[in-house]
Amino acid sequence: MSQEHVETFKRGVEAGNRKDIETLLEVLDPEIAWHSALHALLEGEAAEFRGHDGVREMFRDLYDAFDEIHIELSEIRDLGDRLVAIGRTHAHGGASGADVETPIGFVTEFKDGRAISIRAYLDPKDALEAAERQE
Repeated sequence: MSQEHVETFKRGVEAGNRKDIETLLEVLDPEIAWHSALHALLEGEAAEFRGHDGVREMFRDLYDAFDEIHIELSEIRDLGDRLVAIGRTHAHGGASGADVETPIGFVTEFKDGRAISIRAYLDPKDALEAAERQE
């Protein structure tokens, strides 16, 4: 993997943190498969979203529940055509006003400079284990 994938991932996270979904979509393949762990906090189980329209739907769902979502990354591991990123999600509930903080891990696969798969985990250990199984 090149440093390009790490930078692409960081750009995507930064765009998501700014609620700039159109800029986020620029780093995602049009056929992206995104498995959202944050939906487990909302619906009791993770959900998969496909394509750019699916990503827009995912963020609409999340921002219906949370006024603010911010991801801080503490570690990114280079694994060739994929990476593992570990961090924390900070969210502020819209209706409830409750603050939520949870660990998060991502396994992201790349093709032709864009993310083709993002799988998020509420336990970073699960992300690390998933990445090891794919090696």
